[in-house]
Amino acid sequence: MTRRRLFGSLCTLVFLVNLARVVFAPLVEPLQAAFTTTNATIGLTVTLAWLGSALPRIPTGYLLTRVPRHYVVGATGLVLAAASAFIAAADTVPEVMVGAFLMGIASGAYFIAANPLVSELFPRRVGTALGVHGMASQIGAAVASLLVSVALFVGDWRTTFHAIGLAALLSTVGFALMARRTQLPEAGTDDRDLLAAVRHQWRIVLAGVVVISASGFVWQGVFNFLDSYLRTRGFSGGDARLLLTGVFAAGVPAFAVTGWLADRVRIVPLLLSILAGFALCVFALTLPFGTVWVVAVALVMGYVIHSLFPAMDTYLLGSLPDRHRASAYAVYSGTMMLVQATGSWAVGLLTDAGFSFPLIYRSFAVGLAVVLLALVVTYRAGRLPTGARA
Repeated sequence: MTRRRLFGSLCTLVFLVNLARVVFAPLVEPLQAAFTTTNATIGLTVTLAWLGSALPRIPTGYLLTRVPRHYVVGATGLVLAAASAFIAAADTVPEVMVGAFLMGIASGAYFIAANPLVSELFPRRVGTALGVHGMASQIGAAVASLLVSVALFVGDWRTTFHAIGLAALLSTVGFALMARRTQLPEAGTDDRDLLAAVRHQWRIVLAGVVVISASGFVWQGVFNFLDSYLRTRGFSGGDARLLLTGVFAAGVPAFAVTGWLADRVRIVPLLLSILAGFALCVFALTLPFGTVWVVAVALVMGYVIHSLFPAMDTYLLGSLPDRHRASAYAVYSGTMMLVQATGSWAVGLLTDAGFSFPLIYRSFAVGLAVVLLALVVTYRAGRLPTGARA
């Protein structure tokens, strides 16, 4: 029972750390208006949040060979609260960038510490537990646009960060109290050599990096500028934010369903099928059809891309042995995040250079198709690992 309560507090924290990463997407237009800046500058701000989420992951993996997982989780909550307060007080774009970077750091360290902890709390239901945890994370993403809309109604963009900071502080205190009352798993005590874990598990780490780097780069470029793209298709600002909310809401059941499914089917074909579906959705989003088409494709895309994350976490955390789990996962996660974090900046630069959203997104879809083809050929040749080495 105490493990379930601790798991509940983790779900509260992951709701907030993912909200903090995603909240900049519906704030693109308000921040541009507040600071009178360009797409590239705001795109860089969003990229810094995700770059911040990437950079601490490998160092956190090393830290976890020395420090218990729940200590690191608690520290990330405090960093998130402080970063939110810093952004709320910012007067310039560089200050917002610094705060976004710090919020990203909190989220990146959280996932590296919390995801292995979740898989170890429920070792017989790894996919299901990660799916529920991811679903809580996705709810945070789903309400981001609604939270921004409410904040803009009652105050301004700063109100969003005041709310996140206060909630992060209270949730961290609750998690710390539950961790003290819970008998924590000892599975991570054998994970003491990060480099040895990577040397032993490099094949599955590389496979994970390729899949998530390619898809994550595209997803970053799509969802962070979805508001702006929808306006070019005739959507109002309110309707665009509402659809963005729908895209993330569509991902809520995807985590739970795919997490459950990942415990029951062959994981590599599942991953490749999801990647193929995402590439098709990105291309379909650019087709010159009406509003109903755009809404339908966006919602399907939200479900498909968010299915990829619990499937990949199950692929790794469900097969990595205790002595390698957190270390190998940290290197995978840190590496893939460095690549995908640049997606928003790339789209910002390309649009400022005069390229249209449809051309950019179609090119991204073709690139994903090339990656998918290479993965399928590798899998058919028996060279793509189906799990970690024992």
